[in-house]
Amino acid sequence: MFASVNSVGLFGVVAYPMKIEADLSRGMPKFDVVGLPDTAVSESRERVRSALRNTGLEFPLGHITVNLAPADKKKEGPVYDLPILIALLQASGQLKGDFSDAAFMGELSLGGEVRRVKGVLPMTIQARRDGVKRVFVPADNAAEGCVVRGVEVYPVHTVTELLLHLRGVTLIRPADSRDYEQIRLAPDAPDFSDVKGQLEAKYALEVAAAGGHNVLMIGPPGSGKSMLAKRLPSILPEMSFEESLETTKLYSVAGALDKDVSLITARPFRAPHHTSSVAGLAGGGSGVPRPGDLSLAHNGVLFLDELPEFNKKALEILRQPLEDGHINITRAYGTVSYDCAVMLVCAMNPCPCGYYGHPTRRCTCSAGEAARYVNRVSGPLLDRLDIHIEVPPVNYEELSGPAAQTETSAQIRARVNRARQIQLERLEGTGVKCNAQMTPKLTQQFCAMSNEAAALLRSAFERLGLSARAYDKILRVARTVADLDGSGRIEAPHISRAIGFRSLDRRFWGQ
Repeated sequence: MFASVNSVGLFGVVAYPMKIEADLSRGMPKFDVVGLPDTAVSESRERVRSALRNTGLEFPLGHITVNLAPADKKKEGPVYDLPILIALLQASGQLKGDFSDAAFMGELSLGGEVRRVKGVLPMTIQARRDGVKRVFVPADNAAEGCVVRGVEVYPVHTVTELLLHLRGVTLIRPADSRDYEQIRLAPDAPDFSDVKGQLEAKYALEVAAAGGHNVLMIGPPGSGKSMLAKRLPSILPEMSFEESLETTKLYSVAGALDKDVSLITARPFRAPHHTSSVAGLAGGGSGVPRPGDLSLAHNGVLFLDELPEFNKKALEILRQPLEDGHINITRAYGTVSYDCAVMLVCAMNPCPCGYYGHPTRRCTCSAGEAARYVNRVSGPLLDRLDIHIEVPPVNYEELSGPAAQTETSAQIRARVNRARQIQLERLEGTGVKCNAQMTPKLTQQFCAMSNEAAALLRSAFERLGLSARAYDKILRVARTVADLDGSGRIEAPHISRAIGFRSLDRRFWGQ
């Protein structure tokens, strides 16, 4: 006998409709799974066999062939255990009914429990597009599936529970759909009011947040670089539903979504260790490539502390994705594309010992050692960091000052939101959301300067030997400074500020 059950396949974050076909015929007992399964899919045979027997059902005898269609796409993971089991029960006559409007996904334990799997959110979205009305998912995945409107999501704990529902004996209550406003939580990020001193660094991060610019901070140990970076998400604009959905899909595919979380509503902050591999940072791994920290920081902040200590190959791989907003990972069986529109924030010491230029501590590094250390950061990567700032040590008076004198993140975010709104209105219809994302053509169109500003930029371009990319980035940063000032045109003080954010180049890199 033959039976077919709906499921959903996943390649990267791209989902596609699947049919799990089961054929049961007479012959020597055999269980074949075809359709480009990986090892985990092939092992479904043993999990399904044990789950059937341990829930009081009969494992059908004969020649069993299960086909995962379409057969030309690679399948991986245990997500197809549950639909294979349902297809076998239908083919053997142990389960009757019309389930053409339903899709199944989930891993099975040997005892018949249904365990959580990766990628339920994008798969549920695809099921809705395919006209599916009911989706049966592991109970631990129900929170992410229930945000999809137009489809009923049923949380399943065990095979027995599912079969009682399908036979109409004891019905499973579908998960309640949740509105985005109900899901959204107040951000639990550290506040800028905790940071004493560092007024220039705070302003630089405010400009970065207002325009979506990448930042490099250089300073001695203990000056507050990490403390500042961790508070950056607290001044970024709140995520829209579309941004939240994009980010959550990546976390779902990576298996990094907590079971009680429906959507990622706070901008992510990822801070990988400097020993991270290329695959860990940019994405990859065996089988279908997984998102790395770069993609998991999509619509948020990727913080690279101790920048020169990172794998140089991994850093160089970041260059093009930072420009494009997505990363393509190619394997023999296809190319996976992951979004990675991030704010890159980097921090480093000025030399190996960390105390070059320190007002009270002596640097023990030779000039050659210091030069080799900072030159681990390549020029092309440095060029993609819009704002370069020095974070000096904080003095005693600043540390001992009253906390009431420092601004809160809410106060800074209000200015950032106003600047972002100006940019959204200016860039409407271009597909660009903030100044940092402007193309060279848009930069020329929207970065009109006064004569004094143009003369100042020309002088800096010739004096500093800037590249064409650095020229465009200075214009975009100046445009953001002007937006924070509420100015329609870039004036000389705005250009001066933007140039000041590149002044460290000559001191540390000799540019």
